[in-house]
Formats: sequence, structure tokens, C-alpha cells
Amino acid sequence: MQPKISTESDEPGFGHRAPLLLNVVYCSRAGTHVDAATVDNIIAASHRNNPRWGITGMLVFGEGIFFQWLEGPRDSILNLMALLRTDARHTQIIMLSEAEESRERLFPQWDMELVEADHIREVLVDALEDDHEPHNAVALTALLTELDARLGAQGQAPTH
Repeated sequence: MQPKISTESDEPGFGHRAPLLLNVVYCSRAGTHVDAATVDNIIAASHRNNPRWGITGMLVFGEGIFFQWLEGPRDSILNLMALLRTDARHTQIIMLSEAEESRERLFPQWDMELVEADHIREVLVDALEDDHEPHNAVALTALLTELDARLGAQGQAPTH
């Protein structure tokens, strides 16, 4: 029997000794058969399964690329990443960041939120403004820099 892990009040019941959270940021290429319906199925499965395992995060899908930020207990995240590595919907998984630390979640209410690709910059800026962990700030700043470079290359001005 697996314990039910609640994320309603960001690690409730742990008092001053909050458990360590593993956060993983990765990107991957989508398999050739992945379409909007496939992504909807991934989100639906995440809504069913992630609360049970204490996993929260966000998923962005656009131009055949997945970008995902996952956070939760170490074993839960490592098990999920092992599943993703064998999932034909994901190829070429690239780990962008992995850190285990005691901190509040960036996405405490999102068992998995699908963020439209055109809103990803806003989400990253909000996360950067709300997060005070140096490691996360470095990762988020790097992602924003890469995103701004892509937008500039496409002739779109980033919104600040």
C-alpha cells in the first residue's frame, strides 16, 4: 500500500523538517506519432497518477519538443524518469537540471499543468521572480536566455 501524499499546503505535516524534493528539468524530442491528442492523454494520466506519488510540475509541448519541470520525492521522480526513458513518445531526453534540496515547490498546485508554448516565457519569468534558490535561478535564467535567443532568431521580440 502506497502512502497518499498531499501537496495542498506544500509538504504539510513535516513541521520544520521538510523532506528533500528532487527537481528535474529535461527536454526531449517527441516521437513521430505524437500529436495534440497524445499530449492531452499524457496530461490526463498525470492528473490521475502524480498526486498519489507527490509529483508536481509543468509540461510544455511545441514544435515536436517536450520541456518538463518535475518536482517531488526522489524515488517518485526517479521512477517517473525511468518510465519516460522507455516511453516511445520521448526520444533524445536531455537532462537540463537535477537538484535535491529542501525548499518549497515551484508548482505546488500543479499535479501537471500543460503550458502553451507561447506562454512559456511568462511562466519562467514568474518562477524566477518567486524562487529564491540560487540553483533554480541559474537554471531558469539559462532557459530564458535560450528562449529569448530563439525568439530573436525567429524575428519575434521577447516581452519583458
